[in-house]
Amino acid sequence: MTLDNLFSTYGREAQMHNENGWSSGIYHCFIQPLRYKNKMYLDGINTPIGYNSQGHYLYIGPANHDLTGITDSSTWISSDGVKYKVDRSEKVYFGNKVLYIWAIIKTIVEV
Repeated sequence: MTLDNLFSTYGREAQMHNENGWSSGIYHCFIQPLRYKNKMYLDGINTPIGYNSQGHYLYIGPANHDLTGITDSSTWISSDGVKYKVDRSEKVYFGNKVLYIWAIIKTIVEV
């Protein structure tokens, strides 16, 4: 089974968007919560109704949906009605070929 088959069979639907109204087609990726073994991912945002901790997630997605160039909040990912911004991302290689994109993403809290 190829990685593309794994993504389409077991992954969840996602889309990339930007503030200019562009959206990628729907694709499949893995998004899972990070387990907090230290305080590295425990930051949050104060909102008018109280403190909202931003959830951090591990993203593993197809190489043709490259998140490594996303460095600001003008582009985000949506999945199951939740918006995520890219905190950090890297290409994972096998030889000279990009196998998949690895990223740490966090929920966008709209104030």
